[in-house]
Amino acid sequence: MMSVETEISFKLNGRDVRLKVPVVMKTLAMLRDRLGLTGTKYACGEGECGACTVSVDGKTVNSCLMYAVDCDGREVVTIEGLRTPQSMHPVQQAFVDCGAVQCGFCMPGMIMQAHYLLENNPDLTREEARRGLEGNLCRCTGYTKVLDAVEAVAGTSGAQR
Repeated sequence: MMSVETEISFKLNGRDVRLKVPVVMKTLAMLRDRLGLTGTKYACGEGECGACTVSVDGKTVNSCLMYAVDCDGREVVTIEGLRTPQSMHPVQQAFVDCGAVQCGFCMPGMIMQAHYLLENNPDLTREEARRGLEGNLCRCTGYTKVLDAVEAVAGTSGAQR
């Protein structure tokens, strides 16, 4: 069976991208397999765990559920796009400083969701963070250090890009 391809163009981590993708390809596969951005993780493949969370037009999505063709004309940010050449994003740094990163597999999605929450509510409370991160699952942690990291950034101007 031959897969139909289409050309798409979009902004990825601040840079213009143009490429041909199969119409059935998921955004996660495009990011990892076509563009080499392996920070976004493949885990459940069903939108249940949040490991593949990316930002599309300022909103978080499970990239395992979104077709790559739906990125056309949009702005996509991955975990790689949060940092600058000089330093990690304050949310990323807080996860490191608070010891929230354990095996690291779920952390890119967790950080992307935390970033989204803080962008939309810089004064996020611990309870709001807990509820906002409910769709991001982690097998290694009790989430205490993750919430500590979000709380460390909340209320500071560093949460915003």
